[in-house]
Amino acid sequence: MAISSRLPPPGTRVRVTHQQPQRDRSWTNSIEGVLTRYRQAKTGAWYAHAKDDQLWLDRLELRRDDGELVILILDQYSVIEAV
Repeated sequence: MAISSRLPPPGTRVRVTHQQPQRDRSWTNSIEGVLTRYRQAKTGAWYAHAKDDQLWLDRLELRRDDGELVILILDQYSVIEAV
């Protein structure tokens, strides 16, 4: 299922939790903000047989309470929940 179909609409306050698996544990970090945009954007990395021969990543943009705009790269360990 595509990530975009599981996201709340822009303007919703969300918490995104990233997990980095380690050998015997996982590192976890969470961030909260208002969802402003979701998009897939290409990187500078070359990837054969992909669209435009570039590596594309899922990016989520949040606006934190202090006004800071945060761009997160999503992966299979990212959990997004409305708060």
